[in-house]
Amino acid sequence: MTLTQLVTRYSAFAVVATIANLLTQRLSLALYEGSLGVPLAIFVGTVVGLVVKFHLDKRWIFFDVSKEAQSRKFGLYTLMGVITTVIFWGSEYGFWLIWQTDLMREVGAVLGLSVGYFCKYHLDKRFVFTPAAGVGGHA
Repeated sequence: MTLTQLVTRYSAFAVVATIANLLTQRLSLALYEGSLGVPLAIFVGTVVGLVVKFHLDKRWIFFDVSKEAQSRKFGLYTLMGVITTVIFWGSEYGFWLIWQTDLMREVGAVLGLSVGYFCKYHLDKRFVFTPAAGVGGHA
């Protein structure tokens, strides 16, 4: 796979996972509007987005068609996501603290997401979808 194909696929899958997350949040909020509605919706949406992105990355980014040890891989994949989320949140909040505007907070979010996804790909490639684990054909 070429670098352009990789970036295009990875970016498209991030968009698909984000849409799945947000649609799940809306559905969750439509079903439950109680005091914990928003935190519950964010949690459920995050889980759905994570599962969607894991399966897309596993098959179409890292070409991993193995069936064994999925819970271990998913756990590692989730851990790598936690690490890179700190980058994203730190960048977004840092920009907010410095400039105190929504525009700059969003610029920080976009930069943080970009750096986070770049790091996540490399962490996943090194620690989650490793050649020793039966993954082949990834760039």
